[in-house]
Amino acid sequence: MPPVISRAEFGRTPSGEPVDLFAISVGDGLTLRATNYGGIITALSVPDRHARTGSVVLGFDTLLPYLENPCYLGAIVGRSAGRIAGATFLLDGKRYHLNANAGRHHLHGGAQGFDQAVWRAEAFRDAQKAGLVLSHTSPDGDQGYPGSLQTTAQYTLTGRLELEVLFQAVTDHPTLVNLVQHSYFNLAGHGTTILSHELQINADRYTPIDADLIPTGRIEAVAETPLDFRKPTAIGDRIDQANAQLRRGAGYDHNFVLNRAGEGLAHAAHLTAPTSGRSLDVYTTEPGLQLYTGNFLEPSRTAGAFGARTGVCLEAQHFPDAPNHPAFPSIVLRPGLTYLSRTVFRFDLSR
Repeated sequence: MPPVISRAEFGRTPSGEPVDLFAISVGDGLTLRATNYGGIITALSVPDRHARTGSVVLGFDTLLPYLENPCYLGAIVGRSAGRIAGATFLLDGKRYHLNANAGRHHLHGGAQGFDQAVWRAEAFRDAQKAGLVLSHTSPDGDQGYPGSLQTTAQYTLTGRLELEVLFQAVTDHPTLVNLVQHSYFNLAGHGTTILSHELQINADRYTPIDADLIPTGRIEAVAETPLDFRKPTAIGDRIDQANAQLRRGAGYDHNFVLNRAGEGLAHAAHLTAPTSGRSLDVYTTEPGLQLYTGNFLEPSRTAGAFGARTGVCLEAQHFPDAPNHPAFPSIVLRPGLTYLSRTVFRFDLSR
């Protein structure tokens, strides 16, 4: 079956700017629905073991709930994912002050980050694959970041129950870049929690957080902690243990240092929902994976649709607050270089 693509108006922003919704499928049972508002993936439909198809990400059918999306459901977040302490960083001897949208800290690119931009969008297809190319230019000074940043995000369905997310960016001035696709997965479908999902993360270490959910700068072993997901473990097994890290995050909200052997795609995580038979493998070029178990999802923040722990984020990224910790992998992008980040979400079924 050849790829199928449709495009329809999804609504308009408060300023009257039109927003489109794309539906893309390649005949393997995987269908992507995404909008050029924030690059949001509104649905990702996958069959279960009984051949019943349903979305495995949290999302809405209309634009309105996304216009105020404090939980970043399905969105591209940037310029820099995660928190930056004190909303400030030093680059080449100059101190920059970012928009403080999480108390005194900067979160996910600021109050008007990439998740709220209307991206230019074009669908594409050939005999084997289809997808969507999104592009956005963030001007110099946007949310406090230096330099004009030209960004491209590409979603590709490959015909193997696989979604590839490719980010590229160039700048005219040294700046920070750390982009993330912020979908909340629930492989059992809507209306359930993710506590029975079994998760494995290919990481021996993680970056502990302080009371403001910001990395302390240390890198510690997961062994003998509730953050040890080196073997498949139900997310709910230890999430409420009396542990300082879990108390600070109200559950899991931690960056894992992925085990890597060189560059290129590395296996980051395996997620399974026993009830549906669906599984998800995440492969990435990134050094870290942020595990967030939807601890702060609540109906008042999700248009009445989703409560706490009904979705889990597996955010392939560089480490949060990287510019304030020299030992962390750098997120500085300089003119003449290209930021490149590739993550593959591969689904499968157990019988």
